[in-house]
Amino acid sequence: MSSSPENATRHRRSAGFAGPATERELPTTPRGLRTRANLIDAARVVFERDGFLDARLVDITTEAGISAGSFYTYFDSKEEIFSAVQAEVEEEMLHPDVRAVDAVGDDPIAQVRAANRAYLESYERYAPFMRLLEQVASIDEDFREQRRKRGEAFVQRNARSIKQLQDRGVAGADIDPQLASYFLSGMVARAAYSRFVLGEDWTIDQMVDSLTQLWVNALQISPSAD
Repeated sequence: MSSSPENATRHRRSAGFAGPATERELPTTPRGLRTRANLIDAARVVFERDGFLDARLVDITTEAGISAGSFYTYFDSKEEIFSAVQAEVEEEMLHPDVRAVDAVGDDPIAQVRAANRAYLESYERYAPFMRLLEQVASIDEDFREQRRKRGEAFVQRNARSIKQLQDRGVAGADIDPQLASYFLSGMVARAAYSRFVLGEDWTIDQMVDSLTQLWVNALQISPSAD
């Protein structure tokens, strides 16, 4: 983002990432749903191109091909549509190629490997926006807290998977699934950030191999389990 420190200070004073007290209702017509989706897609393009601070609502509506006044039918502010883009990206990353994970069957190591690959490939697709999330979180406390809460969905999903492995008797019974999920999920997310945002030159295959081995070791999964 190219904005000056003065702009960043003004943003910190005026940000609206805390969100409204109640969720905005989705449009009730197919046309309204399409327009809202177009706005979100356009906003992602503009945010990734210009950064959050420099992005303008008029640029978003122009990219979406709608009138500037129509924006407020769907969103109240730049912060609100940024949060909508974030929610959509994180929802897609939370449920990456589920078919690829399901296709490996009951082999627990293959499941971990497939889940790691699906996450990394998804992160690579959204790397420009993930970079932007880090930038906005660094200047806005409300957004940072909002992002932390949303990140709990990833932790809870992986904690459930770990507990299922324990129930099947293929992961260490004395491991706290919540803490293990928090630390291991953070490891994978940081590795993805280092590769796709910071520019480390690891291949996805190298990352999948190493991350899977670390998961397997940490969870005490035996290659002969099940």
